[in-house]
Amino acid sequence: MIERDWPADEPDIPIVDWEGRAIDCSDCEVRRTDARCERGHACVHDRYARRIDRFFRWNPDQSNDYLDHPYFEVRAIACRRADVFRLPPLIRDEDETVRLSVAVRLPLAQVVRLRRDPHREVRIRVAMRLEGSDLLAMADDEDYYVRKLVARRLPLALLPRMIGDSEWEVRMEAAKRLEMPELLRMCDDRETAVRREVARRLPEAMLERMAHDPDWAIRWETAQRASAALAGRMASQDDEEEVRLAACERLASLRHDEGISEGVCHG
Repeated sequence: MIERDWPADEPDIPIVDWEGRAIDCSDCEVRRTDARCERGHACVHDRYARRIDRFFRWNPDQSNDYLDHPYFEVRAIACRRADVFRLPPLIRDEDETVRLSVAVRLPLAQVVRLRRDPHREVRIRVAMRLEGSDLLAMADDEDYYVRKLVARRLPLALLPRMIGDSEWEVRMEAAKRLEMPELLRMCDDRETAVRREVARRLPEAMLERMAHDPDWAIRWETAQRASAALAGRMASQDDEEEVRLAACERLASLRHDEGISEGVCHG
C-alpha cells in the first residue's frame, strides 16, 4: 500500500496528459520499471504539476530520464532532482519555467550564462545568486527589480555604481546600505523618499546640509537627529511648524540628557 504524503483526492482536476488525452495506464512504460506511481495522484504523464512533482519525489532516480520530455512542466520539475551535470544544456530551453529551475541549481560558474535571459523571472533568480563582479554585470539590466536586487546584494565597494540609477527604488536600496562618504553624494537625490532615507542615516555632523532641503518632510526627519546647535536654529528659523516642533522636541531631549532644565523653545 502506498503511503500518501499529499491529499488523496483532487476530484475537480481531470486525469489527463499534457495534450488533454485521458491517461491509460495499461501500456505505460513506467509500469515496466520499479518506479512508484499512482493514477490521479503521482504520475509523470499527468498534466497537473503536483502529480508530476509527487512522481519525482517518489522516484528521484528517474529525473535524468525526463529532461527532454516534450511537456515543459515535466522538464522543469525533473530539473529539481536531476544530476546537476545534466542541466547545462537546459540553459537554452525554450520555456522560462525550465530555465528558472535550472538557474536555482546550477553552480555559479554556469549561472552567469543566464544573466541576459529574455525572461525577467529568470534574471531575478540569477541576481539572487550571483556575487561580486558577476552580479555587478547585471547593474544595467532593463528591469528595475533586477537592478534593485543588485543594489541590495552588491558588496559595499561596488555599490556606488547604483547611485545614478534611473529608478528611485533602486537608489533607495543603495541609500539604505551606503556608508560615508558615498552616502553624502545622495543628499540631492531627486526623489523625496531617497533623501529621507539619507537624512535617517547621515552622521549627525553632516545633517546641516539636509536642514535646508526644500521638502519639509526631509527637514522634519533631520530635526529628529540634529545636534543641539542645529536643532536650535531649526526651531527658530524653519518655515514649517511641524519641523519647528520636532526641532524643539529634539532640543528638549538633548537638554534633558545633559541635565539642563531651562526651556529652549517659545511659542
